[in-house]
Amino acid sequence: MGKKLVFVLLILIMSFVNPIFVQAEQETNEQAKNHSLKQIGKESLLLPEMLPRFPLDSGYDFPYPDDGVRGIYVTGNSAGGQRFETLLELLNSTDLNSMVIDIKDDHGYLTFRPDEDSPYYDISQNFIGDIEGLMTTLEENNVYPIARIVVFKDSVLAKEKPEWSFLEDGQVWENRRSESFVNPFLQEVWDYNVEIAEKAAQLGFKEIQFDYVRFPEGFERRDEDLEYEVGEYDGEDDNVQKRVTAVTDFVAYARERLSKYDVDVSVDIFGYAATISEAPGIGQNFAKISDNVDVISSMIYPSHWTPYFGIDKPDLYPYELTKAYAEVENEVLAQLDDPPVSRPWIQDFTASWLGSGNYIQYGKEEVEAQIRALYEEDINEFLLWNASNRYTEGVDYLNPS
Repeated sequence: MGKKLVFVLLILIMSFVNPIFVQAEQETNEQAKNHSLKQIGKESLLLPEMLPRFPLDSGYDFPYPDDGVRGIYVTGNSAGGQRFETLLELLNSTDLNSMVIDIKDDHGYLTFRPDEDSPYYDISQNFIGDIEGLMTTLEENNVYPIARIVVFKDSVLAKEKPEWSFLEDGQVWENRRSESFVNPFLQEVWDYNVEIAEKAAQLGFKEIQFDYVRFPEGFERRDEDLEYEVGEYDGEDDNVQKRVTAVTDFVAYARERLSKYDVDVSVDIFGYAATISEAPGIGQNFAKISDNVDVISSMIYPSHWTPYFGIDKPDLYPYELTKAYAEVENEVLAQLDDPPVSRPWIQDFTASWLGSGNYIQYGKEEVEAQIRALYEEDINEFLLWNASNRYTEGVDYLNPS
């Protein structure tokens, strides 16, 4: 193709695209301030499919770790507070290399302040006071950044938009922990969360990790009693498949929407979902979700299993439980044409609530036992979970004994 022809084509493309951006830039600050939750969820402006798509560059350089991601969970409070320095030192002094940082937390709040004209400003908290400064610090210290976004557990949004939630006697339903969920059947809920994920990608996060990608636990026992919309899924007769399809469709939709950014998409999922065809109440099908993500992160904390794999008290046997799970997961993923990276969440906390005789104190030996079991099954990435962000000292993350 001649240079003149290429130049002409570029001029034609730009003449089509430029008015779109000019019009967007002309929106006044006053108009922007009128944005509200009522407007969130409307389809974003999409360029025609015939136009080329280029990954959007945040300006940061976060290469994927050569020997795989080994990360820790970091709350918004920790990321923006004094504990951050301790956590950064942990990564700088060990073979850990990544942080999974709350961007939308378990309540539904953003953990940083967006611009005041953002429709998300009113549901934000100033936990991370300088989000750009945080990203710069992570880059300077070679910390791979992953944004955790809690999706369908969202008490804040449920209260603000009851019609996007589940109602009981006309009121937003709460579980026994006083938590509310929003409805995975609704496109508006999908867009609300994906737009937050896009903001995280624009900030420079290299992976978007969606958590609580499911219906409430035990939903199969109340799906006929609660009041809620089913959106485009009205034609499905089987309630279980209806839920599975909605959850899987959200993951596929989110990945497509995020494809214009140079980010991976991951999903946290219950470990037991890999051991059954599908979790009927919550709508998680391990294979179907795995087929639509770059990374799958099963939550396989030994303390969270009832007797399983022939192990009566799983918390007492971190190595055996982890190894048994890894064997099953490998079998499931091997059946996929293009399996995602496996990066399980493992336990770095003590589950004393299980009661005497049912738990052990977790420390160096127990954390290394889980890592060793994963390595033996050729799973070379993992994430450490501790809700208070206090991680065990002295762990050998590369060569666990």
